[in-house]
Amino acid sequence: MSKSMHETPMLDQLESGPWPSFVTGLKRLAKDEGKPYQNLMIDLLGQLEHSYKTRKGYWKGGTLGVIGYGGGVIPRFSEVADKYPESKEFHTLRIQPPAGMHYDTKLLRQICDIWEEHGSGLIAFHGQSGDIMLQGATTKQVQEAFDAINEIGFDMGGAGPAVRTGMSCVGAARCEQSCANEQKVLRMLVNNFLDDMHRPALPYKFKFKVSGCPNDCMNSIERSDMAIIGTWRDDMKVAQEEVKRFVASKGRKYVIDNVVTRCPTHALSLNDDDTLAVDNRNCVRCMHCINVMTTALSPGDDKGVTVLMGGKRTLKIGDLMGTVVVPFMKLETEEDYERLKEIAEKTIDFFAENALEHERTGEMIERIGLPNFLEGIGLEVDPNMVSEPRRSSYVKIDTWDEEAQKWFDRQAEEKRLAA
Repeated sequence: MSKSMHETPMLDQLESGPWPSFVTGLKRLAKDEGKPYQNLMIDLLGQLEHSYKTRKGYWKGGTLGVIGYGGGVIPRFSEVADKYPESKEFHTLRIQPPAGMHYDTKLLRQICDIWEEHGSGLIAFHGQSGDIMLQGATTKQVQEAFDAINEIGFDMGGAGPAVRTGMSCVGAARCEQSCANEQKVLRMLVNNFLDDMHRPALPYKFKFKVSGCPNDCMNSIERSDMAIIGTWRDDMKVAQEEVKRFVASKGRKYVIDNVVTRCPTHALSLNDDDTLAVDNRNCVRCMHCINVMTTALSPGDDKGVTVLMGGKRTLKIGDLMGTVVVPFMKLETEEDYERLKEIAEKTIDFFAENALEHERTGEMIERIGLPNFLEGIGLEVDPNMVSEPRRSSYVKIDTWDEEAQKWFDRQAEEKRLAA
């Protein structure tokens, strides 16, 4: 028998605006007559209203997992279970999604059916680490839900001080700007570090994210400890006839105001004959001009990836953007992918041994210095390792001239071998 709904005047206000409200979704689940989760959602709404009134959260953590795993479940136990007994446990399961977030409708229905049977029916696609978030289960239901979801081919994601699930953009499957095989990169990293996801053993979390172009739709640079960004190192491709058509349809003023003057390094200019001149030497791959003039402009042909380390949101020392550690590397052969995997392995090993408790990779780099970090993971100093493009170098060492000469020598050797 279902309980009666709690009065929720403050939550009701959240439904009065012009945008869809999560409260409406919770109420719909709370009105599903005969469903096993109905009373759970009724008391959840009551507890949430109570939190709004008192301006305090009432969830506490704990330790909870499934057989054989140490991570993947986010435990939530209520501190006001005496008032709202049906929502005394509201645990979340993190489930790894397919790379690129590809599903068919049959699979989505299976996930929904499982969670309606073993949980609250409340699902979020996707969390900041990319997981399918199955939200709201009792301790007993956690193992049952995982067993059912595992039967259809899904595995638990990362939680706690562990390697997290990771995300990749849809990439080459649907995006013409893709410069790398994003989904292959992600699957390689996930498969290689699966034990580190399931059994937390790090000072704090470590996230991978993969974006196929510098648009960085996965927010990799500012939200992941190791970001792999697709890019190119030759000239941007320009179809001048398409440029002329674009200028003819939009007008010179529009192109100058919305494309040329918005280039951060002033690398673009519109010629008198309505063709576009590009100073590729000063292009920083911001993607703005390509995004506006998609038919006329596109990435170059010499494609690869840039690797950055240390991005994160606020923790101990505030937000950090990722630091370039590999300015460019090709991903064409299995040896190339193996090298990327080795960089990831050395980074995680170094992080595990040298980071302080509850310290992210970026904070560790700030504390010990970039040269020490690079030495620890076996990478050489490169002039492209900068905090902000075109402005200031992260690398400050007394022997800079000698290090710079090493870089020039490497460039000369690469050109000699290529010839």
